[in-house]
Amino acid sequence: MAIDIGISEQDRKDIVDGLSRLLSDTYVLYLKTHNFHWNVSGPMFRTLHLMFEEQYNELALAVDSIAERIRALGHPAPGNYATYARLSTIKDEEGVPAAGDMIRQLVEGQEAVVRTARSIFPVVEKASDEPTADLLTQRMQTHEKTAWMLRALLEG
Repeated sequence: MAIDIGISEQDRKDIVDGLSRLLSDTYVLYLKTHNFHWNVSGPMFRTLHLMFEEQYNELALAVDSIAERIRALGHPAPGNYATYARLSTIKDEEGVPAAGDMIRQLVEGQEAVVRTARSIFPVVEKASDEPTADLLTQRMQTHEKTAWMLRALLEG
């Protein structure tokens, strides 16, 4: 059945292309955060282990919300590692960096997701797609706050 929600097929495709990049960035950041949760060590172990767990749990919920928005717009959501690696601006981590480097990489990842979300706004605004705009705003708020909290660990 055709979708008739007041957003043209082309605009829905353009929005989905952006959301697919956002989903990919979010999923790669989820994997990186989960990896760091498992492998962090050092004097801040407990603090970082628990913080990273909170963050990857939040990211797991986020990927579902983003994928469901893609589906609501009438397109399949990307769901494999090859696609995520191709679309993501966040690079995977091989090996186990020191705790401070983990924090820096996660700040960079959080900020990358914000940039990706922000880049989708022009087409979303053009199409008057308020549900996607709301989703993007929520994601940006969460990632900006998380980046700030991680950066605070690097001060001093």
